[in-house]
Order: sequence, then structure tokens, then C-alpha cells
Amino acid sequence: MKKLLQGIKDFRQHKLDEYREKFSKLAHGQAPDTLFVACCDSRVVPNTFASTDPGDLFVLRNIGNLIPPYGATDGTSVAAAIEFSTLVLHISYIVICGHSDCGAMRAFTENTVHTQGPAIEKWLSYAEPSYEKLLKVHPLPADPHNLLSHINVIQQLEHLKTYPEVKRRLESGELKIHGWWFDLATADVYEYDEKTQEFVIIGV
Repeated sequence: MKKLLQGIKDFRQHKLDEYREKFSKLAHGQAPDTLFVACCDSRVVPNTFASTDPGDLFVLRNIGNLIPPYGATDGTSVAAAIEFSTLVLHISYIVICGHSDCGAMRAFTENTVHTQGPAIEKWLSYAEPSYEKLLKVHPLPADPHNLLSHINVIQQLEHLKTYPEVKRRLESGELKIHGWWFDLATADVYEYDEKTQEFVIIGV
């Protein structure tokens, strides 16, 4: 808590003037063009590695950057965020971003999902289709959790397409969806290329 309080003091002393006008404009409403779905992991900071300002991203974070299929009873908050971003904010892009060393993915590869607590175990069920696909890979790499994280991004894109408004906007060309993957060790960001079915580094 001391670090948070000191951070607020530092912001007021060194950055507030720089941001005052921007926040003043944002006080009248938001108009982000992207819904950014990321993991809760404290090491993943979209506004930092994407160099975005306040108001640029509508951010949805949860354990494992998961999108429950449309109609899932446990996915109400995710569904609400998707509906709000598409129906109210009229966003043009949705990005689902996974990352390396994801604890949710490790829970599968290290067989500890059942030890995480009942709510977490239930939530992680939305990553089970991803894990089933990983089990079909032979031989597995030395870091299967990272491969699973890649697979999971692609799987969650498929779940995203089950939402009626997302499907409609994709078909009309009003919306584009992207799968990203953030490497914590290098801070590189990769995007999934549907044509090659590979994750390609962005910005190189």
C-alpha cells in the first residue's frame, strides 16, 4: 500500500500537469476503439507494452484471459463487457492477449487445477478445450505451459465468435479480432497469423 500511495504522490508532483487536459476531456465520456482482454497477472501491463494513453483501451482482465462461450452461466461479467464494448462503445477491434509463464496454464500442465480452489477450478474449465488440444501435440516442448498459452489464445478467439453481436459485426466488417501473446522475458509481443497458423512478432 505504501508503494501505491507514493505512486499517487509522484503522479501529482511529476505527471499530473501533463495528463490534466487529457483527463479533463475524458471526464465527459470514453471512446476507446479496442476491447483488450488480458490475464490478471500483475506482470502483464497492456498500457505499457502497447504505449497507450488513458481512454485508448477498454480493458477486461481475468485469470487466464478466458472468454466463456456465449450463454455460459459463469461468464456473465465477461459477456457484459463484450456487450457494452460492442453495443455501447462500438469498438472496432478486440484483442485477446495471453502471456508466457501464465499460472493458469501451468495449473494444467502441472496437474494442479484441482488444488487452486473451487471457484478457480470452475473458472479454468473454460481453458479445458485448449488443454485437450495440447495433449494431442507430440512431442511436447520443454515449456508446455507456454505452448498451451498460445493454443489458449486461439481457443478463446473461437469462444469469442459465439457471441451474436461479435459474429454479426465480424460478418459485416465492423469488427476485427486479434490474438496476441506477450513474452515476459523479452517484452516482445506476438500476433497470431491465421494464414500461417503461427505467432509472429509485432514491430520487427
